[in-house]
Amino acid sequence: MHIDLTGHHMEITDSLRNYVTEKMLRLERHFDHVTNPHVILSVEKLRHRAEATIQLNGSKVFADSTQENMYAAIDSLVDKLDRQVKKYKEKHAEERHRAQKPARAAVE
Repeated sequence: MHIDLTGHHMEITDSLRNYVTEKMLRLERHFDHVTNPHVILSVEKLRHRAEATIQLNGSKVFADSTQENMYAAIDSLVDKLDRQVKKYKEKHAEERHRAQKPARAAVE
């Protein structure tokens, strides 16, 4: 997965890049069609902020997190995205199930 990683008022180090990549790969565990992830890391005084936008089959999902530590902000961000991806997947599984149910009833 190619991740667009941007830093505002900070330099993106290799360790930060590797950490973000490792954590974002967790999202593919639940849903294979995660495309165009864009992560923005920024620092404002003592606030470390991480925000991300990912695309799921035409829908965009956004999450952000603010913590005192950048690694904690990234962890929180990925947790939020993970919950949204699970919710998206469950919603579309229910829609597919409902769409198939009337077709079976018509055959019987």
